[in-house]
Amino acid sequence: MSRARIRDPFADPGYAPLKARIIARTGHHYYADKDDLLLDRLVRRYRACSVPDAAAYLVRLDDPSLGAAEWKALEAEITIGETFFFRYAEQFVALRNTILPGIVAGRSTERSLKVWSAGCSTGAEPYSVAILLREILGPALPGWHVGILGTDISAEALATARGAVFGRWALRTMPTEERLRYFRAVPGRDGATREGGYRLRSDYARMVRFERQNLLSLLEGGGPALGEFDLILCRNVLIYFDAATVTGIVRALGERLRPGGWLLIGHAEPNPSFASFLAAVSLPGTVAYRRPEDGAALPPVPAWPPASPAWAPEVPLPSWTLPLPMPEPPAVPEAESAAVPAALPPPEPVAEHREPPSLDRIRALADSGAAGEAWRALRLALSATPFDPALRFYEGLLARSLGRDAEAERALRGALYLDRDFVMAHYHLGLLLSALSRPEEARRALDNAAALAETLPPGALLPEGDGAAAADVARLARAGLGGRVAGAEP
Repeated sequence: MSRARIRDPFADPGYAPLKARIIARTGHHYYADKDDLLLDRLVRRYRACSVPDAAAYLVRLDDPSLGAAEWKALEAEITIGETFFFRYAEQFVALRNTILPGIVAGRSTERSLKVWSAGCSTGAEPYSVAILLREILGPALPGWHVGILGTDISAEALATARGAVFGRWALRTMPTEERLRYFRAVPGRDGATREGGYRLRSDYARMVRFERQNLLSLLEGGGPALGEFDLILCRNVLIYFDAATVTGIVRALGERLRPGGWLLIGHAEPNPSFASFLAAVSLPGTVAYRRPEDGAALPPVPAWPPASPAWAPEVPLPSWTLPLPMPEPPAVPEAESAAVPAALPPPEPVAEHREPPSLDRIRALADSGAAGEAWRALRLALSATPFDPALRFYEGLLARSLGRDAEAERALRGALYLDRDFVMAHYHLGLLLSALSRPEEARRALDNAAALAETLPPGALLPEGDGAAAADVARLARAGLGGRVAGAEP
């Protein structure tokens, strides 16, 4: 298969029926309008199976002896495992300040509690909860029975989770002091930790166990026992499914909560229909759900699967349709142009037939551990839109995750040249400079981040902040300014 054909899904006549089959079987309506992301993942499976195109891959999926295993591999592949520690800072603030202390107080007689991270990917989420619980319980922890379960559809992701070794990308929001407190550095290896990784210390890692599970099995009565958990996290998993399926999954999760138990989902996933069986609780910067204290039975889960798929493939565009011309980037005055950091990498030429990769695609590649592919996609996107501060910001994050600190600094400074009010670029520049033992420069960057964040409403979500609210970033930046910048004088 030619490179051009791989990058143009509808040039392959078998792609549309394959896409329809995938969505109908898996319920992943997320991909209905995301052909570039779906194709990236399909191409990986084509190569793994040594098949040339979509039609041949459909034959593989229908093979009586090989199809079941390949469907499992495909389902794992198309579930984007974005994961990093303490993702969505305001939800972890709610966990630290409200939810977990309340659970601990309520379970003080039994001295046991259970947490389920559903769709845990490579384990950053349940391990983040383990870190919080160990800090909250402190010396009392040995007298408690704490069970944290992480489940995911991907056997590969779970193997990574059990290994408890993470690349810099998964720790990108964590200050150096915390990184050293919870992890120890390990030599590089293939995958996300090629440039060196960090192993979670055993005191935290042994608090979590992992199992393979497909969330859709909940709709058929599978999964953990009813009424078992004090807290369930199911964040950024529901985005893959249609509305009816989401409601069924959330109801099934609610049934597995103890009376008064808590459910946290992703920021984009709340739905008013959930209020018919769970109580919505407004917390600073986020919304959580609770099962009623009376433990009354929830309404039954609707029948699954639905009678027919709700999605039908669009009619593909003719193969001769030409792409729209890319607009010219805005001209930059010469005086400003001279101030651009000289070491910003030059743009690379873009093949005319290829649309620049989206930021979603770049992030998805990075989150899946394909740092090299993410870097190439980022360079392609920058060649088309070199003045996009968000792309420069992710160039900095990716470069740092690859251990290329000088390039990371240049890119973050480039993002700030393009947008002086870019709070997260100031913040990550401060973290980088702190790690490089340049305390005064780190202080300036963190001070800029804090000062800018404090001009915003406390609950305002920051651009490219992965759900972090202004008040949370200001607090973290001020903590660094308070003497925890690496190399700073006390």
